[in-house]
Amino acid sequence: MIPTPATPEPAGPLLLGVRHHGPGSARAVLAALDAVRPRAVLVEGPPEADALLALAADPGMRPPVALLAHAEDDPGLASFWPMAEFSPEWVAIRWALAHGAAVHFVDLPAAHSLALAAAAQGEGEWETPPAPPDPVALLAEAAGYDDPERWWEDVVEHRSSAPGADPVAPFTALAEAMAALRETYGDGGHPRDAVREAFMRIRLRAARKEFGDEVAVVCGAWHVPALAARTTLTADRALVRGLPKVKTGMTWVPWTHRRLARRSGYGAGIEAPGWYAHLFHAPDRPVERWMTKVAGLLRDEDRFVSPAHVIEAVRLAGTLAALRGRPLAGLAEATDAVRAVLCDGSDVPLGLVHDGLVVGTALGEVPDGAPAVPLQRDLTRQQRTLRLKPEPADREVELDLRRENDAARSLLLHRLRLLAVDWGEPVAGRGSTGTFRETWRLRWEPELSVRIAEAGTWGTTVLTAATAKAESEALAAATLGEVTALAEHCLLAGLPGALPVVMRALADRAALDADVSHLAEALPALARSLRYGDVRATDTAALGEVAAGLAARICVGLPAACTALDADGAEAMRRAVDEVHGAIALLAPPDEPAHGLRDRWAAVLGKLSARDTVAGVVRGRATRLLLDEGRLGDGEAARLMSLALSPGTPPAHAAAWIDGFLGGASGGGMLLVHDERLFALVDGWLTGVPDDAFTDVLPLLRRTFSAYEPGVRRTLGELARRGPAGAGRARGPGTGAAPPGFGPELDGPRADAVLPLLRLVLGPERVAEHFDHPEHFDHPTHPAHSAHPTHPALPEYVERASDRARPVLPRTGVDRP
Repeated sequence: MIPTPATPEPAGPLLLGVRHHGPGSARAVLAALDAVRPRAVLVEGPPEADALLALAADPGMRPPVALLAHAEDDPGLASFWPMAEFSPEWVAIRWALAHGAAVHFVDLPAAHSLALAAAAQGEGEWETPPAPPDPVALLAEAAGYDDPERWWEDVVEHRSSAPGADPVAPFTALAEAMAALRETYGDGGHPRDAVREAFMRIRLRAARKEFGDEVAVVCGAWHVPALAARTTLTADRALVRGLPKVKTGMTWVPWTHRRLARRSGYGAGIEAPGWYAHLFHAPDRPVERWMTKVAGLLRDEDRFVSPAHVIEAVRLAGTLAALRGRPLAGLAEATDAVRAVLCDGSDVPLGLVHDGLVVGTALGEVPDGAPAVPLQRDLTRQQRTLRLKPEPADREVELDLRRENDAARSLLLHRLRLLAVDWGEPVAGRGSTGTFRETWRLRWEPELSVRIAEAGTWGTTVLTAATAKAESEALAAATLGEVTALAEHCLLAGLPGALPVVMRALADRAALDADVSHLAEALPALARSLRYGDVRATDTAALGEVAAGLAARICVGLPAACTALDADGAEAMRRAVDEVHGAIALLAPPDEPAHGLRDRWAAVLGKLSARDTVAGVVRGRATRLLLDEGRLGDGEAARLMSLALSPGTPPAHAAAWIDGFLGGASGGGMLLVHDERLFALVDGWLTGVPDDAFTDVLPLLRRTFSAYEPGVRRTLGELARRGPAGAGRARGPGTGAAPPGFGPELDGPRADAVLPLLRLVLGPERVAEHFDHPEHFDHPTHPAHSAHPTHPALPEYVERASDRARPVLPRTGVDRP
């Protein structure tokens, strides 16, 4: 029978040097505390957080968590002290609270560390010096290891304590090693280390005065020799005298394993927090238990993994450890075995294992009793009311704005974005403005707690804070586009209190800004707000007068602004023309009174398409927009193209015209496929470009045609190979015989035949839903329909829905097969 070792008699304070976030250190600390049972435990950390230590024993506290310290006058000046279940500091705190021992933090106060961090951003004594040496790397190198992590695993994490062994012996050996390192390399070269260690010694003296030598200190192993050194209280106080100081606030915040893998706070920067958590909790057979977890994860991803796979992976990991001379299989061996056996040699499923298990997706929880700024409390209340739980992994949330809860979620997320708390990000192209649906990608990051503290200066609730910030940004906005974007954001976020200030700023900026490009940049946001504001039940009447004035000024000034432009300016103006065209389509759709706005804009496009002084890319784009709107016949479009591509036009200008007419996402490729006359014009011009000019126009043409879908490019290649035999053939209504395979007009019975398939794919409820709410389709020419799915207008609805899928607009005059 092995005798139980006697509890060591205290011979001075127990100095437990650890590696932050090390499961082996955590187990060793727990064993040492159980053996010695000190009356007081001192932990490396900011002393201001002593009042928060009792929360560590709260049932609602679930690590990983972090202490957050921020300057009250400047919440952006903040620092974190993260802890996980396998952190030695966390284990020591929980042990002290469970055994009735006093527990205190003994590091440099956050009031000083934050002030020093602010001073380090400028010049002065506390400017950040080179990083101190890594003691683990130095010890690993001395032991002949090229990987510090592998050395630490072999010496500490895989060390099995023999029965009856002294639990304090490992810390004694580690302290001797650190003393030798400090003697060789000095104190690390960081002036703040000396100050921190002076504070630690001052706090340690105070604890020894109260508890005698029954005190345990848990700190980074590098500091142990400094705490054991003989110094005077006067000398230590001299080191800390005169330090800068700021007023700070402290609280607990949730942390994530993803953030533990970064160098922040304690700075361990561990690469595998999920693996370390597994080592800390596994009572035995860690590799076998790990492979079982990996198998479960891969099975959840619909990958075939059998028990035989797990057995073979365990055997391979053990064999690799033996070949590499390691006492047990570590993460490297386990990863190699998983890749070879469970992932069939592929790194793609191995990435799932790395993200889901090696790093992990754990997100801690903090009890309600933890201090928090009022804004944080309001946000927490809304998160619970709206059932929108923060999670560390990316997830997409579909919102239907007709539902009260989803509409409230949308308002909250938009308000947070206005406050720079980017918890959610709208998914582009899905649930865009103007529909009843939104798609958000959510991911909670610990740094958002700092953003919330910063935003707390604007108000005590999310609504009041967002309103106050919107008003401030409206007054400080430098350009008209910034104000219009802010006005749109206020509507999306439901901030009626901020709209009067924003509208006054908008009217003032619009009246003073004479730059057409600025006006064109501002109009689309106003148009979206006017057209779709009622989707979110917001009042947009105040925007109408400003938008009408902007549109009128753009129509007057645009032709002159499109002349004498270089290539970059012409491309920017082409984008502006596209944006204004879409905005005017929203301001004056066909099914609503246009008040002449659409006709006036069409006249502007006509001027742009006919003037030789206008940049070619703008002229081509204006011609294409008129063709798509049905205001330009096929024959006139062909005439304008033939003029633009005539021999008298420089090849570079002609190529720019083609880029404007056919480029971008306008469906120009399909237009060439279905209109052989236009195709013949482009083909004839291209084959006639002189050799010396061809290399100049090639980059622009490549950009134009490379934007087409592969099928369109393949078809155009086949047409070019076929030659001009069919070129010039008339097509379309009133032009004679149509090209082969095309009818002279839409075939109604054939269009009706798509209805059963549409109901089968989308479901009758979805079809009825779209007819109940035609705003779902933001096509500017979408007509209002009956709610009944068999309404006579449905063929046109289906036909236009097809237009959205393949970019051929309904008014091009192109007959569809």
